[in-house]
Amino acid sequence: MTGVGKRYADAWSAVVDLLVANGVDTCFGLPGDDLELLRALDAAGLELVPCRDQRNAMYMATGYALQSGRLAVCALGKGPAVTHAATGLLEARESGAPVLVLAAGAPERRRGSGGFQELDQVAVAAPLVRWAHRIGHPVRVVPSTVTALTRAMGPPAGPVYLEVPDDVRTAEFPVTGVRPTLPEALAVEPVPGLPGPPLAALRASRRPVVLVGGGMRHRNEGGVVERFAERLGAALFTTASGRGAVDERHPLFCGLAGLYAAAPARELWSSCDLVVSLAGRLEETAVEGGTPWPPVTVVQVNTDPAGLSAEFPGPRVLGDARQAVLGWSRALEREGDGGEAAEGWVERIADARQAMSEEVAAELARAAALPEIRVAELLAALDATAAEPRVLVQENGLQDMWSYCFPFHAGGGSIVPSEQTPLGFGAAAAIGVKRAAPDHEVTAFVGDGAFLAARADIAVTAASHGGVLYVVLCNGGYGWLDAQRARLGLDADRHAFARPGAPPPAVDQGPGLHCRVLRDKAALTEEIRAARQFCSGGGTAVLMVPVAPDDIAPPLRDAEVVPQ
Repeated sequence: MTGVGKRYADAWSAVVDLLVANGVDTCFGLPGDDLELLRALDAAGLELVPCRDQRNAMYMATGYALQSGRLAVCALGKGPAVTHAATGLLEARESGAPVLVLAAGAPERRRGSGGFQELDQVAVAAPLVRWAHRIGHPVRVVPSTVTALTRAMGPPAGPVYLEVPDDVRTAEFPVTGVRPTLPEALAVEPVPGLPGPPLAALRASRRPVVLVGGGMRHRNEGGVVERFAERLGAALFTTASGRGAVDERHPLFCGLAGLYAAAPARELWSSCDLVVSLAGRLEETAVEGGTPWPPVTVVQVNTDPAGLSAEFPGPRVLGDARQAVLGWSRALEREGDGGEAAEGWVERIADARQAMSEEVAAELARAAALPEIRVAELLAALDATAAEPRVLVQENGLQDMWSYCFPFHAGGGSIVPSEQTPLGFGAAAAIGVKRAAPDHEVTAFVGDGAFLAARADIAVTAASHGGVLYVVLCNGGYGWLDAQRARLGLDADRHAFARPGAPPPAVDQGPGLHCRVLRDKAALTEEIRAARQFCSGGGTAVLMVPVAPDDIAPPLRDAEVVPQ
């Protein structure tokens, strides 16, 4: 009902009613002592994915939001539940994920008295979200929830925090007017790019690069970015979070920028004369760690003012990158004599892609001569056995970063942690990704440290919320830290961040869970096929793969951020 006469038995009933009205069908979380929320979810036919750790609940919700582009909901208790979820809030904010966090709260009458789990939770959450609010009265439940939904979806999208104190959640209240609805999105007809510095820079460029950020997720319908790159004759790169936004099989795609770029791609960067950054933040790993950017004009477009860097010369555009690309493409097509790449630039892009493919072939040949399974072989086997559609969900440790390095993994979608790279994000987020895309093959490519951080939730969800293949690279701890220890010459026994050769983490076998340790290179492909088949039936498969300390992706070695 949307008008006068509706009564709600409690606040959670009202909140869930609004969630249903706005297309939400799943909630992730670990509620507190009050379970009225579960009762309201059951009554409305919404499902709760139960979690054992509030961080993992936030990671799952973030994975769901990034994969689907829709609102995700995460339910928490109060006090320490909120502080425990803070890392997940940070990740959702940096990823631009629309997540509504519903938290319990101490009642107003107990504020300042040292009440049970009393905390100024809004103050904790506010720096980590787009909007944080504590509902002070039952009549504010409906408008506050609508405001939270609106702010979460943006633009810019991001997490919001809504606290429902105990005395508000238990109160019965009527709807005293027409229920507010979410704002309608204005359909904007793309127009030719207006004359000005951005369009002038595009027309003058002869060796351009287009860099696609995470804000282009779900904004590249019809391949508008690829067509724009074709019109410019530009090399096409992504940031880590932008991976999956464009077709990696496109002949202009050259992988990730910065730290994860292969040597031939870095050579392109060193000689470009323009960078067009679409809906990215120009984070550190995208601009450092490899060949430094040349001192060229950088055209930036972002709907979020905070996403427009002041570190680079060139025009900055506050707006929708999709609309900007469509407008610029029309303007360049109309002129017909500008924005064309220099003779030989497209051929250099093709040569770089060919060189990267040859480097992969050489790496696989080296790996074939070694007795143990190498990460490059593992990624090749995963690609060879994968069906479409598919998504690779990644961590950001020393050896799972192989999957960032094009073209060791090609095709399909990708979900990665933001520049914050919290441990365990990918391992837990994969569950949310699968919930968002049940028809996709979902593979989580993670280290053993990340797997341990999410292990309890993986086991809990295996039977009823499975379908994810976990490929766990086992080096006995934290490979990146151990590599830095070795680089500084610190004693391995005193500072044992990793223990190569240690047994893989234990996994409790149970319903819906398949676990294998892979050591036989000859059986690698068949083991992965069997695991994928198990996942296709709704189960969760875990493949543990011991890895050698020296099995490090070439771009990371070339950047000299790990020992040579």
